[in-house]
Amino acid sequence: MPVVVKLDDVLHARRMTLTELAAAVDISVVNLSILKTGKARAIRFSTLEAICTVLDCQPGDILRFEGGEA
Repeated sequence: MPVVVKLDDVLHARRMTLTELAAAVDISVVNLSILKTGKARAIRFSTLEAICTVLDCQPGDILRFEGGEA
């Protein structure tokens, strides 16, 4: 998978649980878990914005592209 989700790392650095983030962002723990494990096929910009606001980070802190050269 070329896009890697680093949400777990950011949560650990902020000493926040997935459940706490879910409550703050108003999204289900299940949906956040799907995102965290990299199984999500898409993410809404509004959701990404809310996560970044709560975690005080940039989208690049959560998502990383690991694609090879074409």
